[in-house]
Amino acid sequence: MRKVLVANRGEIACRVFRSARALGLGTVAVHSEADAGAAHVDAADQAVAIGPAPARHSYLDVDRVIAAARQTGADAVHPGYGFLSENADFAQRVQDEGLIWIGPAPDTIRAMGDKAQARALAAAAGVPILPGSDRIAPGDAVDLAAMGAAVGYPLLVKAAAGGGGIGMRRVNDPAQLEATVAATQSMAAKAFGDGTVFLERFVPKARHVEIQVFGFGAAGAVHLFERDCSLQRRFQKVIEESPAPGLPPATRQAMADAAVALCRHTGYSGAGTIEFIVDAESFDFFFLEMNTRIQVEHPVTEMVTGQDLVAMQLLLAAGRLPATPQADIASRGHAIECRLYAENPDRQFLPSPGPLTVFAPRPRARGCASTAAIARAM
Repeated sequence: MRKVLVANRGEIACRVFRSARALGLGTVAVHSEADAGAAHVDAADQAVAIGPAPARHSYLDVDRVIAAARQTGADAVHPGYGFLSENADFAQRVQDEGLIWIGPAPDTIRAMGDKAQARALAAAAGVPILPGSDRIAPGDAVDLAAMGAAVGYPLLVKAAAGGGGIGMRRVNDPAQLEATVAATQSMAAKAFGDGTVFLERFVPKARHVEIQVFGFGAAGAVHLFERDCSLQRRFQKVIEESPAPGLPPATRQAMADAAVALCRHTGYSGAGTIEFIVDAESFDFFFLEMNTRIQVEHPVTEMVTGQDLVAMQLLLAAGRLPATPQADIASRGHAIECRLYAENPDRQFLPSPGPLTVFAPRPRARGCASTAAIARAM
């Protein structure tokens, strides 16, 4: 590996360039016409314009991304997060073109990207899963009433494809199930091109905790401890914290062991995150999904472990990273990441992007609940 093209923009592109440069690798940025003056363009050794502003005509255009790699002599592609990062067809295309794909195998991305199939793989690996149903495709003749009763209420109707909370609806009353399944199938078909859904038990008092993992393929896998991401808005994470506050040591260890077991079962290679739902009362935990990429929140883990996850990705793809013993990874200190939202309250809190002119955080008010107290109350 000599030169890495990052098929992305913004913060994650700059982040990959920093680690690549530290390893002596050349760097290539791609950008839309609108992003010609963006920071990631200046941060790279070379930059290639790949189309107009709409992402589907630039960052999501596989042919243009591959052409940029050929034009610049890049021999490796890092997808970052978002855009094509969990697109198995893109990963396969990169490999078919004779380039190095910096990420897990395309088959793994495809399998874990289907939530129903991911649940089955987790169960086969001995990872706890919530009661759920088989896949329900549009037009399937199924007994929804019996399925719902078997899963138990309240339950969620969830799209098998996609993510980010899109295509996920709660059902409290059996009388609502049929209409909710139909509505969710329609939404999923429009958003993801796949209307398949499944049912899953809903945990009313739940925490959302994820385990950072790194797999070495047949050589095994390690975990890099957990991040608590229970504080969310519209199913999007707002606070990421490590270590997770108020989590019993036994639960913490059992979740980490389960995450590594799933990685070993699938022969996972590279950085990934396995997400769990944790019952806030019993501390029982259940598999939610796996993200087969680096995440926005990875610096939280890097700060408490001292590990450079992006450098690990690059070295593994280059065949220069031996399997790391779990005993060599320790967590020290505490790290929190906060996502800031720009919303317009006069337009029902729709996104409101624009220049940030003033940032003035206020001191915590006396009597304000701590994050740990909030987590314990969830």
